[in-house]
Amino acid sequence: MRHGDKINNLGRTASHRKALLKNLASELIRHKRINTTLAKAKALRKFIEPLITKAKDNTTHQRRVVFSYLQNKEAVTELFGPIAEKIGGRPGGYTRIIKLGIRVGDNAETAMIELVDYNEIYGKGKGEVKEAAKRTRRGGSRKKAEDTAAAPAEEKAAEEKPAKKAAK
Repeated sequence: MRHGDKINNLGRTASHRKALLKNLASELIRHKRINTTLAKAKALRKFIEPLITKAKDNTTHQRRVVFSYLQNKEAVTELFGPIAEKIGGRPGGYTRIIKLGIRVGDNAETAMIELVDYNEIYGKGKGEVKEAAKRTRRGGSRKKAEDTAAAPAEEKAAEEKPAKKAAK
């Protein structure tokens, strides 16, 4: 029985799964987007998101911790360089999984996993990072400020309409 076993073994031994996730993570860091099966993409997300969070703190210790997972110097350099700069204001959710359909040969569900900040089609580009730093989970005070600013403009518009009708 698998009670409480949350890891997806992907039909592999522990060492094979570890090597697979290292390679997928390194390629995702290098290319910013890769196509794979849906199960591997979901397993990769759990593997790489904590590493990206560690990359926000650019210290020797964090670099060594990430290198112990990836075993790829180029990937670590890329992760702590341009990727860490771009995701600096994001509180999490660094990857996006997009389902692509089924593969013809074996009917496996395929998916594309990508780094969110490197897709200009879905994101707003560089402005998105600034917006993420301002947002809070509840956002109550910002919402109230927008409502009070919009209310006087609506009242003025409502007052002008009856005045125009009376003039005719």
